[in-house]
Amino acid sequence: MLSKKAKYGIRALLHLAERRGRGPILIKEIAVEERIPQKFLEAILVELKTAGVVRSRAGRKGGYELLRHPKDVNLGHVVRLIDGPLALISCVSQTAYSPCEDCGDEQACLIRMVMQEVRDGTARILEQATLEGMLASKERLRDIYSGLDFQI
Repeated sequence: MLSKKAKYGIRALLHLAERRGRGPILIKEIAVEERIPQKFLEAILVELKTAGVVRSRAGRKGGYELLRHPKDVNLGHVVRLIDGPLALISCVSQTAYSPCEDCGDEQACLIRMVMQEVRDGTARILEQATLEGMLASKERLRDIYSGLDFQI
């Protein structure tokens, strides 16, 4: 399951991607507009900064901004940064592999075979989903629902 921390991180990144090129965005603005507790958001953005996804500027005109182009930030990378491996069991993880203690034959394990497919499918979908693509989807929805009393 996607953690609240990862979900908040993605929402913050989308906020920054949508405002890319306008200079740094105050953390308070992101927190208010995205309905994320500010202290929690600060911790998330520090992790994303350490990973080189965002940068911060101090001072009166400071704040956070996306360091990479939105097409270069995929959800697989973000989820792994915040939540860790995508695999449901360690023996199929590409980033945190360890053998199962109770498995006699990893190659013949039916559970492992299914979990490998789940991990591969999840990784493929998340790695294809970029901030740019998500924002384009938002715009398409906005166009579809324009004129209706409905907000996206």
